[in-house]
Amino acid sequence: MRTHESQEMYLETILLLRMRKSNVRSVDIVEELGYAKSSVSRAVNLLQDGGLIRIDENGDITLTAQGQKKAEDVYEKHRVFTDAFIKMGAPAKLAEENACRIEHVVSDELFEIIKQYFAKNS
Repeated sequence: MRTHESQEMYLETILLLRMRKSNVRSVDIVEELGYAKSSVSRAVNLLQDGGLIRIDENGDITLTAQGQKKAEDVYEKHRVFTDAFIKMGAPAKLAEENACRIEHVVSDELFEIIKQYFAKNS
C-alpha cells in the first residue's frame, strides 16, 4: 500500500462491506474493489500491522476503534461531497466518482469549512 489514500480506501471499503454483511474477509475486498488477491493481502496485512484492523482465526476482518474512526471520517467526506455535487446539479454517478477522488485529498480543515457551508445553505 503506497499512500495514505489507499489506506483510507481500504478502511472505507471494509466499513461499507460490514454495513452489508456480518463477516468480511479479504476475498470480499478483492471482489468489491476488483484488485488482485496479492494486493489486497498486502494491504490488509499493513492495516493489521498498523493497528487499524483485526483478523480473527477464520479470516474475519474487523476495524479497531482507530480504524473505525478513520473509516467513518472518510465515509462522511464521501457522503457530504456526493450530496453537495448532486445538489449542484451533477448526475449521481458523476457525483459519486468525484467524491471518491476528493475525499482522500481534501484536508480536514477545508472539509469542515465545506461541511459547515452546505449545512447552512441547504
